[in-house]
Amino acid sequence: MYENFFYQDKGLFLQSLHPAAILAYLCILLVLALLFSNPVYLVGLLLVLVLNISAAQGGEVWGIYLKIGLGFALPIIIINALLARGGETIIWAGPNIPVLGRLTISLEAICYSAAMSVRLFIVISIFCLYNLVVHPDRVLALLSRFASKTALILSLATRLFPSMVRQMANIQEAMMIRGVDFQTGNLKQKLKSHAVLINILLLSSLEDSLEIAEAMHARAFGSGPRSSYQRHVWRPRDSFCLGGAILAFGLAVCAQITGYSTFEFYPRLGCLLKNTMAVFNLVFIVVFLSVPAVLSWGWRRCPYFNAKI
Repeated sequence: MYENFFYQDKGLFLQSLHPAAILAYLCILLVLALLFSNPVYLVGLLLVLVLNISAAQGGEVWGIYLKIGLGFALPIIIINALLARGGETIIWAGPNIPVLGRLTISLEAICYSAAMSVRLFIVISIFCLYNLVVHPDRVLALLSRFASKTALILSLATRLFPSMVRQMANIQEAMMIRGVDFQTGNLKQKLKSHAVLINILLLSSLEDSLEIAEAMHARAFGSGPRSSYQRHVWRPRDSFCLGGAILAFGLAVCAQITGYSTFEFYPRLGCLLKNTMAVFNLVFIVVFLSVPAVLSWGWRRCPYFNAKI
C-alpha cells in the first residue's frame, strides 16, 4: 500500500516532461484552485486533474487520496453547515445551544461547504498527480544549481521514508520465513518481536548511511565545483504544456477581474454562469489545461507524433 504514495517510473508521457515544465503546470493548477470560488470552475479543474491522473495511470492511487480527502471533507461540511449564520435560505432550524445559539442549516452554508470540499479534493489531487509524474531527484536537481548542499539534504530526506518502508518489508519477510510471527501472542510478545524488527532496521539504516558517505567521499563531494551527470532537455512537448497552462492562467485572471468566474454564496446564492463569456472562459481554460492529457493520448497512439514532440 505504501508504494502507491511514492513515485514509480512507468515510462509515461507525463513522466517524460521537463521537471520545470511540469512543476510550473502543477503550480498554476494550485493557484487556480485557490483563486476560483465558482463551483463550476472548480469542477472544471477537477475534470482536468481526472484526465491527467488517468493519463498517468493513477486511478487506483487517486482513489486512496480521495478516501483521505473525504475524511476531511465530511467534518468540514457538517461543522460549517451547523455553525454558519450568513445564509438566508433556512432549510432546518434546531434547538438553542448555550454559547452557540440556535442551530440552523442554510442552503448557502451547504453549497459553500460543498464547494470548499471540491477545492480540497482538487488540492489533494494535485499532490497525487505530483507523486505520480514528478521524480523527486529530478526536482531537487533543479535546486542543486543554486544550493547543491541543501538539495542533497532534501534529496536524502525525501528518500528516507520510502527506503525505510521497503527495508522494513524485506526484513519482516525474512523474519517471517525464519518462523517469527508478528500477529500471534500477547501484547508483550508482539512488542518484543517488533522491537527486534526495529533494531535490525536501525542497524541497516546506519550501514546505508555509511555507504552513502563513502560514495560521496569517492566522488569528491564538496572538494570543488559540482559536475552534472544528466541534463534535462527542453522539448516541444514541454513548450506545449507550459504554454497551455500560461494561457489558461491568463484567461483565469481576466475572468476573475471581470467577475465571470466569481460566485456569491452569502447572503443568497448567485448565478453560476453569468453570461456566454463565462461559459467560453471556462471551456477554454479547461481545454488549455488539458493539453498534457491530450498530448499523452496522442503520444501513446501515434509513433510519428511521439517522435516529433
